[in-house]
Amino acid sequence: MRSALAEEVAVGTRSDEEFDAFMRGRWPAMVRLAYALTGDVGHAEDLAQAAFARAYASWGRVRRAGDPDAYVRRIVINENRGRFRKHRVAEELRGDLADTAGGQQQGPEEQQALLDALRCLGPRQRAVVVLRYWLDLSETETAAALNCSVGTVKSQASRALATLRKNAAAPERARGADIVEGGLR
Repeated sequence: MRSALAEEVAVGTRSDEEFDAFMRGRWPAMVRLAYALTGDVGHAEDLAQAAFARAYASWGRVRRAGDPDAYVRRIVINENRGRFRKHRVAEELRGDLADTAGGQQQGPEEQQALLDALRCLGPRQRAVVVLRYWLDLSETETAAALNCSVGTVKSQASRALATLRKNAAAPERARGADIVEGGLR
C-alpha cells in the first residue's frame, strides 16, 4: 500500500509527463498562431511560452475542459490582447513568414502579399481572419476563442474581407486605369 505522499508524487509526475507531451505536440501550432497575430517571431515565441506557462499552472482545469488545444489557443489570444492593454505596441509584420509557417511553401511574392494584407487589419480583425481562414475554425469556435458572439465574428470577418478586397483591388485599378468594362478606354 502506497502512502498519500507517494500517490501525490506519482499523480504529479504523470500529469507533468502528460503536459510535456501536449506542449511538445502543440508548440509549433501555437507559435504559428501567435506569429500570425503579432508578425514577429520573438513575440510569437514569448506569447506561446506565456500561454503554456499559464496552462501548466492550471493543467488539471485545462485537461478537464475537454479541449486543451482550444483552451491554450484562447490563452495565446488573450496574452496577445494583454500586450495592447499594458501599453501601446507598434506592430510591424515582417517578411519571414516561411520560417515559421507550416504546410504549404509560398514564394516571396505570396508571403509579402499576405503580410501586407494582414498589416492593413486591426488586431481583432486579424485574429478573426487567422482563426477562421488560416486555422480553419468554425464561426462558433472562433467566437469562443475570442470570447465574443458569433455575430461579432461574422461582422469582423466581413469587414476584414472587405478591407482585404479593397486593398487587393487598389493596385489592379492603378495598373488597369485605361481598361473599362468590355475593353479599353
